[in-house]
Amino acid sequence: MTSVPAVPPRLSPQQVRDLFDAHRTTRRYKPDPLPPEHLDAILYAAQRAPTDATAQMYSFIRLTDAGVRQQVADLTVNPHFATAPESFVICLDVHRLRLLLERGGYERGHFPAVAVHFGVGDAVLAGQSMLLAAELLGYQGCWIGGVLTNLQELVTLLELPEGVLPFAGLTIGLPDESPAQRPRIQRELVVHDNLYREPEPSELDEALERMAPITARGDWAQTLARYFAPGGSMETREVGLRAVLARQELGNG
Repeated sequence: MTSVPAVPPRLSPQQVRDLFDAHRTTRRYKPDPLPPEHLDAILYAAQRAPTDATAQMYSFIRLTDAGVRQQVADLTVNPHFATAPESFVICLDVHRLRLLLERGGYERGHFPAVAVHFGVGDAVLAGQSMLLAAELLGYQGCWIGGVLTNLQELVTLLELPEGVLPFAGLTIGLPDESPAQRPRIQRELVVHDNLYREPEPSELDEALERMAPITARGDWAQTLARYFAPGGSMETREVGLRAVLARQELGNG
């Protein structure tokens, strides 16, 4: 029997930085399929992710049927769902948790908000472990928030039972593009020592300046506003998400 190492292989700090510097969000892929052993390793990594209370409150819908892939691509307005070698819809899943409890002779309690909290956490941890494993194997990928577009139709298409909610999509494959590395805001705005610290106006200005190069007009605030200001796309998604949370017994709508 092969022994499992007590600690992972040690990389130098620079190797770790190089690994994450190589990360790119990729939407165009070469058609090469993933070898079965690569896909197996990626899914293995996903299932080794941390999980709250051992519950593993997530499921992956792997899209293999060309027709379903195209429908998901159309509903989410993300064409690479149909063209990536591997495409997944990553879901929080407390439906299976209920079934396991019932099989063991117990009832599931009533905790819809907590289910969303920990279900999303489990789904994110598993999905990001999947993506990291893929990148270690030489692939790139893309997290897709567009699952919230036409969310009700997506839930119906995938026949998701109550307690299962799409969180995001994830596509993986060999990249067929070389996008530029995207900047990030300064660390001082995201790491707080002991207590939350309100940023200074000058720090906010610096953050806007740092992120400006990713936009066509050099105005990151304008980009954020398209999503998060009144009338932005997030308000539209809010309505649909609340309706689906109620439908899936994960909230009061």
